[in-house]
Amino acid sequence: MRWLLCASAVLLSSGAWADAPRVATDIAPVHALVSIVMDGVGSPDLTIPPGATPHSYAMRPSEARALAGADLVVWVGPALTPWLNEPIETLAGGAVHLTLQDSAGTEVLENRSGVAFEAHEHAHDAHDMDGHDDHADHDDHADHAADSDHDAHTDHDDHAAEGGMDPHMWLDPVNASFWLGTIAEALAQIDPDHGDTYRANAAKGQADLAALTATLETELAPLQGRPFVVFHDAYHYFEARFGTEASAAISLSDGAAPSAARLTELRHVIEDANAVCIFTEPQFNPGLVAALDGDGRLKTAALDPLGAGLTLGATLYPELIQSLAASFVDCLSDG
Repeated sequence: MRWLLCASAVLLSSGAWADAPRVATDIAPVHALVSIVMDGVGSPDLTIPPGATPHSYAMRPSEARALAGADLVVWVGPALTPWLNEPIETLAGGAVHLTLQDSAGTEVLENRSGVAFEAHEHAHDAHDMDGHDDHADHDDHADHAADSDHDAHTDHDDHAAEGGMDPHMWLDPVNASFWLGTIAEALAQIDPDHGDTYRANAAKGQADLAALTATLETELAPLQGRPFVVFHDAYHYFEARFGTEASAAISLSDGAAPSAARLTELRHVIEDANAVCIFTEPQFNPGLVAALDGDGRLKTAALDPLGAGLTLGATLYPELIQSLAASFVDCLSDG
């Protein structure tokens, strides 16, 4: 009887997972969105660990094998990880490739350049998460992608071409909501037996993100117009969605210290804008903040665009957006 119970448990377990498509994802936030859609059916694989730099990551053998065995590859696209294009083509040539930067409904922002950022008007509705593109015409995604060479920890340098695609699209929860629907349809095409589950999971995820976005709109509304500086320019999508836009970025190239001339100009920007906060990142050089904040009046808080400190899985994406909002409230609020 004990053997029969164990055998039954094994059969039930394999029945729940054996028919699940094999899905490879690029970064942890995309892995989280796919996990939401696949809930109850299977679990995706992650190619780039959260603590790694997407721009130049060297895959481990296990990650290459997962990519080679994939039925579906879901990635932001070459704007974020141009190096990943060749492995996807060679290792996963027989898989379906879902490039999220090109998916319908995705709002794309251009890279910001220079030291001081100009304020921009972004026409979008934070509650429009029904899968229709009411933002802009993005038929030129492929052209912009060819001009981009950025990642979530490495942004454009001082000589980056204006007009290139900012690759940090997942930090707008409205983009993430569109992507849930796109991911569900891609999975339903290759696994129609679970199509209803994928679509239902996506719909629930979209409703949850709509509620989260509405809540954060209320929490962040009082912070609009409060001037701040980011360590590097990775958060434009989040800023634009919630109306809290940076005045400048310390560095536009991860791993390379800003020049003395740039620091001098940044000090002028901070003074002229009367900035109240500098947002750091886990890898930041504290000496740079000290050099910009001679009198120690600026508040600081940490931001992380990939959620390196969060648990992988379906909860990572909403927790990532909530953690960004919490840091904004902490650093930009009065008191």
